[in-house]
Amino acid sequence: MSRGLMVAIAAVLATTGGAVRAQEPPSVTLAEALRRATLLDPSYVAALGQLDNAEWGRRAARLAFILPAVNAELDLTKYSAEFFNLGTGQPQSSAVTGTLTASYELFRLRKLTDLSATNAGLESAGASELEQRFRTAFLVESDYYGVLASQALDRVAAERLRRAEEQLAVGRARVVSGAAVQTDSLQLVLEATRARIDRMRAEAALRVARLQLGRRIGEAGPVAAADPDSVPPLELPVTLPDAVTEALAQGPQYRVARANERQAEALLRGRRGEYLPSVVLSGANQTFDSKFFPTARNISSVTLSVILPVWNLGQREIAVTQARVNRDVSRAIRADLERGALRDVTEAYEAYRTARGTVDLSALALAAAAENFRVQGARYRSGATTILELLDAQISLTQAESDVVQANYSTRLALAGLEVILGRRLFPNKDAP
Repeated sequence: MSRGLMVAIAAVLATTGGAVRAQEPPSVTLAEALRRATLLDPSYVAALGQLDNAEWGRRAARLAFILPAVNAELDLTKYSAEFFNLGTGQPQSSAVTGTLTASYELFRLRKLTDLSATNAGLESAGASELEQRFRTAFLVESDYYGVLASQALDRVAAERLRRAEEQLAVGRARVVSGAAVQTDSLQLVLEATRARIDRMRAEAALRVARLQLGRRIGEAGPVAAADPDSVPPLELPVTLPDAVTEALAQGPQYRVARANERQAEALLRGRRGEYLPSVVLSGANQTFDSKFFPTARNISSVTLSVILPVWNLGQREIAVTQARVNRDVSRAIRADLERGALRDVTEAYEAYRTARGTVDLSALALAAAAENFRVQGARYRSGATTILELLDAQISLTQAESDVVQANYSTRLALAGLEVILGRRLFPNKDAP
């Protein structure tokens, strides 16, 4: 073997030697990550705020049937010259007026339609909050499983590097003994170098994934994911037709679309109701004086008003047209979602089933690849096969290990995607609140 080749092999062994690993960051379970991340996601915080706004909107619409609108006002006016003060009955340069008014709409169609609209708006906000809660959980689970997959792929890369170093040592011994040619060592040096590069990439990907999980749950630094129980993926507890029916009936996005359509319809009726007269009963009490608080004179009044809008330069017609367009758009969105329900649910359902089947198949492929590598290693040491066949078996084993990792966590993520559509946990005892 040439001196240059020996130097290259020694350099590879030196760079792939046992490096000092960084201290492991703190780890969290999936349930803890979901709990901590819920109120940190801006979209979910916004959904909670919209729900609170909708609750107050419905409360106000209901109170409009019970309580009148009340205003209190106190005015002090200073004049440049004296005038007759109505409260004191004397010429004075200042006047204080206190006014208390109350008005109640005896009839206005808009009150009824506003109540219907706010009820639909509250239902829409509640369904939106539920949908966003599951979408936030999906993002958390995606980051969490990303860390778990990166951790597993880092172990796969480390195992590939270990095998490459072992084969490099065996190859060196065979070349020195004359049982193999120098190209065997060159091939093994190349494989060890590639293994080292893959390990560095895996470590970098793991660091980034842990930082992303830390950001998701409110940590300033990286966070590791605790390995969940190694429970095999279970058969879904609902059939595809039942899942489609359930999604249409209870799925958050479909409930939001239907509630938005009802809200738009109610608002349209309210705008059309502005062509009808409204009846308002109002009362006022005024006190007059020249000082705070006015007590010199008190005047009360009660007014019954019938208001018939005639023409306001087309503003009423514009509002009706806009409300009708919003109703039509909401109706089209709802119909489109319902038409696509079969496709969307089927895609998520089959994604889980496919990933679940891939887990078993990838496990069989891993077992076959491990046995093939063992046989090829034994044959190479005995001189019965070439280095290329050994390297091919080693690469196949590494790929099979990576496929198992991807299959396991793709299954969990596919389940989370289906749960977003259905708006419920399919396995309540899963490691998630």
